Amino acid sequence: MVANFAQRVPRARWTNALRQPPKPAISWFRRFRRLTPWIYLVVPLGLLTTFVYYPCVRLFYYSFTDWDGLTPHPSFVGLYNYRQIFSNPQYFDVFKVSLYYIGGAAVQIVVALYFATILSFNVRFRNFWKGVIFFPYLINGVAIAFIFNFFFAPGGTLDSVLKVIGYHNQYNSNGRLLSHHLWLGDPHLVNVSLAGVSVWRYLGLNFVLFLGAVQSIPGNLYEAAELDGASRWHQFRYIIAPGIRPLIGLSVILAVAGALAVFEVPYIMLLGANGSTTFVIRTVQTAFTFHEFGQASALAVVLLLIVLAITWVQRLVVPDKEVDLT
Repeated sequence: MVANFAQRVPRARWTNALRQPPKPAISWFRRFRRLTPWIYLVVPLGLLTTFVYYPCVRLFYYSFTDWDGLTPHPSFVGLYNYRQIFSNPQYFDVFKVSLYYIGGAAVQIVVALYFATILSFNVRFRNFWKGVIFFPYLINGVAIAFIFNFFFAPGGTLDSVLKVIGYHNQYNSNGRLLSHHLWLGDPHLVNVSLAGVSVWRYLGLNFVLFLGAVQSIPGNLYEAAELDGASRWHQFRYIIAPGIRPLIGLSVILAVAGALAVFEVPYIMLLGANGSTTFVIRTVQTAFTFHEFGQASALAVVLLLIVLAITWVQRLVVPDKEVDLT
């Protein structure tokens, strides 16, 4: 049989075929190494699915039921909860309070961008001012609520400062106080005051983000602009603003989402009283005070959809694209 094979195949090819070793099979270690990335992804994907995606799915489900938080088998009510949101003023009117915080967020972004631009250049004590601006962001929300309770109290810090600069409360002949600004008691002032607290608290975060983006712009662009006679305003308009436009868009999205989801400070300071109830406070009250978890789930879904819609519109108006500063 070997002789017949040798007669049909040339000697050189027959010799090479006998000498060539068989191809080794892929070892189990190499196969395991191909699966290694997927094995490492099992734990984070499992946690993400368990604590994020599955609760979101359950949230959508409960928004179509009358669940009270205890009943194991709630009844399906369809779109009733959503009709209540858009027809009952106590649910949807609280969005008007968010307008104050959206206005405060706009002021916050403008002021943070201003300070980031100024302190990106050589300014005396700029490291000190960086710390001063960023420090409020490090304070706990509960501590901030207590601080500003004393700050806005009648006769407190703010009234004392106003008195120093010439503003005085009205007293009668017996020295009795007739009127004063109820910064947290007046429905016309409470949301302005709380929005000011939000600006003071989150200014440092936007400032640090803008500062890092401004300082990442090559310095030779500023030098070339100065040689051409460009002022600081022109440098900001034609170099800084286009260079950090993606970050500005991201900050706007985060600011609007944060303005719609304000909860901590107004809830701790006033429990939503005097017209300071935000959408999230109303959601919490609906769930844990009135035990209407189905309705609260619908409120949470509406808030999520509004944030997604605002993000989509912002992306359409200000699309992300590369800017050639040269």
